[in-house]
Amino acid sequence: MSVSHWFTPVVARLRTANPYAVDSALAALVLFAVSLQWLFPDEGGDPLSWQGWLLGAGTAVPLVWRRRAPFATAWVVSAATPAMAVYHAPPPDVMYGGLVAVYTVAARCLPWQRRLMLAGWLVGVSVVMQHKEHAQPFEYAFHLLSLLCAYGFGTLGRVQRAYTAALEDRARRLERERAADTARAMVQERARIARDMHDILAHAVSLMVVQAEAGPVVVRSDPERAEAAFDAIAGAGRDAMTQLRRILGVLKEEQRAGSSGHRPQPGVGALPGLLRQVAESTGLRVELGTSGEPRPLPPDTEVAVYRVVQEALTNTVKHAHASSATVELDWTETELALTVTDDGRGPAGPAGTVGGHGLIGLRERATACGGSAETGRGPDGGFRVVVRLPVATDRQAALG
Repeated sequence: MSVSHWFTPVVARLRTANPYAVDSALAALVLFAVSLQWLFPDEGGDPLSWQGWLLGAGTAVPLVWRRRAPFATAWVVSAATPAMAVYHAPPPDVMYGGLVAVYTVAARCLPWQRRLMLAGWLVGVSVVMQHKEHAQPFEYAFHLLSLLCAYGFGTLGRVQRAYTAALEDRARRLERERAADTARAMVQERARIARDMHDILAHAVSLMVVQAEAGPVVVRSDPERAEAAFDAIAGAGRDAMTQLRRILGVLKEEQRAGSSGHRPQPGVGALPGLLRQVAESTGLRVELGTSGEPRPLPPDTEVAVYRVVQEALTNTVKHAHASSATVELDWTETELALTVTDDGRGPAGPAGTVGGHGLIGLRERATACGGSAETGRGPDGGFRVVVRLPVATDRQAALG
């Protein structure tokens, strides 16, 4: 096993361990390093005393509180280290506690505290070595570079923690945004499904009601017409069931390429069939007019065009008492203007008034596709629905 494979789990465990236990172990390790001069007294000519050992312990024991009070701990170690050097029984060979204190200050303290502590240690070490140790030039370099390295490692640790905290905060914000986006998408999807269900059922039920009301009237006088009415009721019901299955198939994620018998959602191309069904089922004369050059539409807009016409004709059949209706598609380079008018009785309210769940859903459907919807009295009476929907961009057309 390589050194990195061994070292990484150890560091990860230390980060998750109890900080007081880790700091206590670190203080014990520093105290052991300071005590090496007493364990091997023959290695140097410096005198040994219990007072000197206690001063050495003063550079190690305060490290137990280095995370709870880093600046105060650094001050205590900063006082004990030069005192040990001045007492000279023995002087510190290496400033173990001081290096840990400088590292901790660089990693955890405020900017002014970091600068003050680093400057104090650099000046203090230089002064003590000059007047008490009579050190050689290489000893200056060793001690001063040791302090600078400890300070540099502490700075790197602080930057790493700040970077990690920023990443974690960003991840939490992204998670919250993702959850909010998911919730909005769910609300929009429920609204879309509700609009589809309303359009399908309202259209089918309206046709059924019209034919069911006409059937008993002609059942004896014109059996063939009565039979056609009942066939229209059955056809409307079958068409509604087919479209409901499509929606349920999408909800159950059953609509996969080549693995389902469900047809795609109806679009502009299905409008002639819709108008023919309405005309055959209700006797309403419906005409389809087109101007301009047809352009590709996004998939949602394709469905919206069909549903808008379906809802508008459903309202005509249910409320307008009209004899004819006109559906007009006006294509431009940027949008499709869809207009549905009838010759029935117009709305009771002022022009532009939108009322009823169906017409509200119509406006919501247009807005969801980036368009707009207007409803109200037509210029020649009757009722008019005008919906403007954007056409597909070149990128959307290529993806489509």
